[in-house]
Amino acid sequence: MAKYERALVGDFNHFLDHLHQSITRGSLSASYEDGSDFYRGGVRVAFRVYERYSWFGSNRVSLAVTLVGEGANLQVSAITAGGSQAVLFKINTFGESAFLDRFIDSVERYINRR
Repeated sequence: MAKYERALVGDFNHFLDHLHQSITRGSLSASYEDGSDFYRGGVRVAFRVYERYSWFGSNRVSLAVTLVGEGANLQVSAITAGGSQAVLFKINTFGESAFLDRFIDSVERYINRR
């Protein structure tokens, strides 16, 4: 399991769409599994789950993304899971790391082009 968190400034809808497009177009096997949206007292929350096939590990890995926004102040959190073939502990996390690295690149591209 790998995790990434980042605070940034931006438009909630635009950033969420940017993330979705980057994830689903970033890999031939990436897919959007499901999501939820909440709005309470001026705070928006979007939760998304994606999966992709890891060629190196010959298995599927998932990426859970949470985006919280209050006005232009955004906080994003991403956690990967899966990808190991071991029974008792993880021995192959390359697929998780690669999925998260692509996500981090997407966030940084969004921040740097603003």
